Order: sequence, then C-alpha cells, then structure tokens
Amino acid sequence: MEQEVQHQDNSAEDKGSRSKKAKNEIVEWLKAIVIALVLVILIRWLLFKPFVVDGPSMQPNFHTGERVIVNEILYDIREPQRGEVIVFHVPSEGRDFIKRVIAVAGDTVQVSGDTVMVNGEKVNETYIQGAIDAAEANGGTYNVKDFPNEQFPDGKVPEGHVFVMGDNRPNSTDSRMIGYVSLEDIVGRADVIFWPIGDIKWINH
Repeated sequence: MEQEVQHQDNSAEDKGSRSKKAKNEIVEWLKAIVIALVLVILIRWLLFKPFVVDGPSMQPNFHTGERVIVNEILYDIREPQRGEVIVFHVPSEGRDFIKRVIAVAGDTVQVSGDTVMVNGEKVNETYIQGAIDAAEANGGTYNVKDFPNEQFPDGKVPEGHVFVMGDNRPNSTDSRMIGYVSLEDIVGRADVIFWPIGDIKWINH
C-alpha cells in the first residue's frame, strides 16, 4: 500500500510540474506576442506613416484612393533628392500634399512649357513622357503654368527648401503656385503603394 501511495504521489507531482511548465510556456509566448505587437506599432508610427492619395495632381503615376507608405525617418538622415516623391504639410491649405522633387537647395530651376531646366540642363522626365507626347500630338503642351512667374520671380531654390511639382502638370497645385517647400514641412518619402492590391508596387524615384 505504501508503495502504491508513493507512486500516486509521484504521478501527481509530475502532472503538476508539467502543468506549471505549460503555463510558463504560455506566459512566455504571450510576452513575446505583446513585445512583437509593441515593436510593430512603434515602427509603424515612428518610422512609417500611411498616406491616402486624394486628387488627380500626381496622375498618371498615382491615383485618388491609393494608399502609400511614407518613410518618415529617411530625411532625418539626409535631405531629399531630385526625382523623389515626397509628402509634405501645406500650412496654408491645412493638409498634406504629395509631389515630386524637381530641384533642391542651391539649384536654379526654370519651367517653360514642357521643358524643365535645372542648373541649365534639361530634366529627363520619363515618368510623364507619355502624357507630354500625347499633349504635343494634339498641338498643345502638357504644362500650362511656367516658373519663375509673377508670383514667384526668383528661380533659385533657397537653403532649407525644395522645388516640387505634381506629375499632372496641368492640374497640380505645387511650387509654381505655393512657392518653395521647407524641409521642416516634409513628412517623408513615399516608398510603397500598398493599396489597392492590384496597384501594389515600390515607387520608382
């Protein structure tokens, strides 16, 4: 009888040990999941930000309703470069815009018809060449607003600023109308279109 009781006690201890071990494993898994979620949230809100395209100003490359991921940390490391698509605050409008950087601080920019010159050299705008060709085939120009102009007569980009334009030149409110964009107002670089699913792609800068 004593041996049977002892055997039963050992069995109970084993079950208790296994149960405690299982609970510890569950707790560890829960901790890992919570930590992973916290990291995802921190990365999501501190380094990247979603942005919804609203309006036709970046057609044909971006369309209303598309959602893009904006890299918010990149310009803490370096300044924007020509050709990059950025999202920035426009205080006078009370909202954010998405445009393409055409010129940076120290550059001299001139926009005349469909010819964009930076520091005296023509910019090869492959990203809108099809739209330019279509407009010229119809006897017109794709761009209808030149720069410098009466509102902004100085074509040299000041320090701490960039010159931006929308890809949809005839229907974009950009530096030709609102002036140079301060680096302090830039949210970040648009890196990925992630919605709709059919439009998912890395953004070519």
